[in-house]
Amino acid sequence: MGDLTIEAVTADRWPDVLELFGDSGAYSNCWCTWWLLTASAWDAASAPERRALLQRKVEAGDAPGLLAYRGNEPIGWCAVGPRAWYGRLNSQHSRVYRPIDDAATWVVNCFFIRKDLRGTGMATVLLDAAVEHAATHGATIVEAYPVDRAVQEAGSALLFVGTLTMFEAAGFAEVARVGKRPLVRLGLGDSPGAS
Repeated sequence: MGDLTIEAVTADRWPDVLELFGDSGAYSNCWCTWWLLTASAWDAASAPERRALLQRKVEAGDAPGLLAYRGNEPIGWCAVGPRAWYGRLNSQHSRVYRPIDDAATWVVNCFFIRKDLRGTGMATVLLDAAVEHAATHGATIVEAYPVDRAVQEAGSALLFVGTLTMFEAAGFAEVARVGKRPLVRLGLGDSPGAS
């Protein structure tokens, strides 16, 4: 990957998020808030409101993701944080992404790679860094909801969550299905629920 570094997104790195995400806010003005909000809140939020939400999280010191840099140029993003941050994963109204247990987990749920670098292994590098970041912050379980391409056709728009094979190669194991999506986990310690 050459001259590559991975950094937590802090307030001083917000301009780099803007540079990487561009005018479209990563993808269709999502601003990586699809998981942060419940389905109804996300539908009701405008693009500027989504951008402001992510900016507030960054400026509050939450570090809601990691940025990959080649030299000083931001080239990739990965969202990672405690499950409690994500409204879509904790909503009583979510029939799909409701928690399967009470385990305190961290979640890796979004990748955004600069278009010319997609398919180069950048998401795998970011996944490894996200697991390390979660472990450094006390996580004992990391989970994700990747696409299983064996059962779900997925164009590039759906691959923002990563692929099952990528997570399996990183040591994650499937513990449940949420619709067509596997719920995969990686245990980082000896906590109950770690797999």
